[in-house]
Amino acid sequence: MRTRISSMALLLLTALIWGFAFVAQVQGMDYIEPFTMNGVRFCIGAVSLIPVVLIFERGRVTSEERKRTVVASIVAGVILFCASSLQQMGIKETGSAGVAGFITGLYTVLIPIACYIFFKQKTGINVLVGAVCATVGLFLLCYRVGEGLRFGYGELLLLVGSFFWTAHVIVIDKMGKNIRSLHFSMGQFAVCGVLGLIFMFIFEEPSITSIFDAKWSILYCGVLSSGVAYTLQVVAQKKAEPTMAAIVLSTESMFSAIGGVMFGIDHLSILGYVGCAMMFAGIVISQIAFGRKKDKSQLRG
Repeated sequence: MRTRISSMALLLLTALIWGFAFVAQVQGMDYIEPFTMNGVRFCIGAVSLIPVVLIFERGRVTSEERKRTVVASIVAGVILFCASSLQQMGIKETGSAGVAGFITGLYTVLIPIACYIFFKQKTGINVLVGAVCATVGLFLLCYRVGEGLRFGYGELLLLVGSFFWTAHVIVIDKMGKNIRSLHFSMGQFAVCGVLGLIFMFIFEEPSITSIFDAKWSILYCGVLSSGVAYTLQVVAQKKAEPTMAAIVLSTESMFSAIGGVMFGIDHLSILGYVGCAMMFAGIVISQIAFGRKKDKSQLRG
């Protein structure tokens, strides 16, 4: 019992770190551009996992295991680059940690729907109910009294990004068997970071000064959100019940909204907060498999 409680506490801390990362991402946009942010942060994230790998995954690796890990890292890293780039560009456009957190969180609802469409995996009524709640919540989040629906370019980028987050989780689920999980995570961060740096030099005009000005945002996202939070997730999920783990980690969206208000980034209307509540309810409901045992799901890290 004590072990489960400590696991839930670690997962809650993980969700808090991920949620407040949206705040850091918004603040980082005051100094640098999206590709610069992602390129530097994911390279730092990869480096920060080196000691974790040396501690938790030491030992001999077979050639087949190494090959599978490398291939999975490349495929997932490319998808992660697309998802994180769209997310960062959406954050730049909306300037809102809460909006970014909740729209990104829709991947939790989209995963079972995508698995049903593409792989004919059975799903429950909870997914349909969750999808309806999340859709209504998204409408309320983007609706302004007297102005109507304001679903702009930034919200669209975040929504498209949620489909890539969905693909990322599914790819991990399909390719993540018999691989070194921490080696894989470090590898996909490295691939994503290198792609970010390449696009940074092609499309942006980075400078050492601007990167240094955004150092706290970059370090938070690179070290805490990637290295520390991912490690906490891996350790905690070994003793946590899968459904409860998914629900606890989904509070990431809630923490993004709280962080946005605390740091004066978000100024949502009452209707907007109702929309956030509806989206959060949809995310949680989609994780509860009524009447049947839920398989262990792969969660974002």
